[in-house]
Amino acid sequence: MRDIRTKMLLGEDFDKLKDFKILLLGVGGVGSFCLDCLYRSGLRNVTIVDFDTYDLSNQNRQMWSELHEDEFKVEALASHYPGIETINVKIDKEWVEQFDFSPYDLILDAIDDREAKIALALKCHKKLISSFGSAKRVDPTKIEMGSIWQSKGDRFGARIRYELRKRGFNKKYTVIYSTEEAKCKEKGSFMGVTAAFGLAMCSAALQKAIRNE
Repeated sequence: MRDIRTKMLLGEDFDKLKDFKILLLGVGGVGSFCLDCLYRSGLRNVTIVDFDTYDLSNQNRQMWSELHEDEFKVEALASHYPGIETINVKIDKEWVEQFDFSPYDLILDAIDDREAKIALALKCHKKLISSFGSAKRVDPTKIEMGSIWQSKGDRFGARIRYELRKRGFNKKYTVIYSTEEAKCKEKGSFMGVTAAFGLAMCSAALQKAIRNE
């Protein structure tokens, strides 16, 4: 019964979600809400990757963080989303270059390591959805989704585009970004934006699963 409303919306397309394999990189302010949305929407063949533990500073924006202080994020989240797979490892450039992404239909990038994000684009752009900067902003209506080359208004994203061009990369992949100007220099954050990034990522993943891309 838990999926009945989603089935009403998607009809026969709902059956396409069952075996669609997703790798979600990072389960912080963006990734944790993306995971919750995926799971509630019927996309449960999910593997999450993160190495961090919860602390007090996470509690303004990360799902379940107030219940699991000092616990590993992937282990805590597995207790709330039965059946998901977990990998407890630091996601950096070297890990991306060595990891086998071929078993997964879609890679969701909710990390903030620039070099790792660039390595992901170079290695698996065909099945990548990447989140740019969600911190320092307060207006979720400024969030947009489109090709890496259409993205704008984000210094973090601009640097990634620059580095990709330097490497001769001219392919396309989907990114989620905000056109809102940063409100502070530090990494201040507001759940209304970080969560909205995660929900937008989930929506993009759902639509790709339905189209079987």
